[in-house]
Amino acid sequence: MQSPDLYCVIGNPIAHSRSPWIHARFAELTGQHLAYERVLAPEGGFARTLADLVARGLRGCNVTVPFKHDAAMAASTLSDRARLAGAANTLVLHPDGRVHADNTDGLGLVADIVHGAGVPLAGRAVLLLGAGGAAAGVLAPLIEQQPRRLVLSNRTHARAQTLVQRHADLAALQKVELLALEQQSLAQQGFDVVVNATASSLSGAALALPAQLLRPGALAYDMMYGPAAEGFLAWARAQGAAARDGLGMLVQQAAAAFALWRGVQPPAGQVLAELRSAMAAGTA
Repeated sequence: MQSPDLYCVIGNPIAHSRSPWIHARFAELTGQHLAYERVLAPEGGFARTLADLVARGLRGCNVTVPFKHDAAMAASTLSDRARLAGAANTLVLHPDGRVHADNTDGLGLVADIVHGAGVPLAGRAVLLLGAGGAAAGVLAPLIEQQPRRLVLSNRTHARAQTLVQRHADLAALQKVELLALEQQSLAQQGFDVVVNATASSLSGAALALPAQLLRPGALAYDMMYGPAAEGFLAWARAQGAAARDGLGMLVQQAAAAFALWRGVQPPAGQVLAELRSAMAAGTA
């Protein structure tokens, strides 16, 4: 029997990753013959790790922190999303040695908000908290949904301004008002969707956010999932908002990567439901 095609996720740390579970289920449901591994790369060692995997016949990989910028630099070609983000979470390895980089994080976020939560983004007022790699990776797909207004806010205001400038042409093309605001200015605003892309969830630190940030019926979305997201989501629920964690984003971005690699769209909704059940049972 032919050996399975090799895929993996590269990161540091990586033991917590649920990507192998997700992609194994995608492969089972779509009849694809592949193997998917977790790979721990040393800090500063992404290029060497990738070269070793290519020598083993790697066909593609997901990339997580802290290597998304390294992944973009390792590529021969980049999608527009990856180029604007300056970071990639998905690499496609071609037989002729070419490496194509994409960033499916924003696709996953948009799919989970629009289809998973049933909240359209077109014509809405959207706030994106943060201006690091997580925010950069989702900004272009958010703009392409044509919200009426898209505001970035970050503790270091200059970083938010830089992201806005980088995406200004795309925003103009999509007729989206895109701007950066300092946190003290947010109290005068009202948003239909608030996305937390900051590192606050990882550290357990609370964000100092005004209650009037959320319009009636608003959605508050944390890109983290599980206990890490609970601080932000509890704040949102206390304001009467709908609250959603990023587990759906994780599955949807994985589905977009799987489709790039295999040319088959896996059933992300089914796998997300199964993953939530498996996590609740402690089996994933």
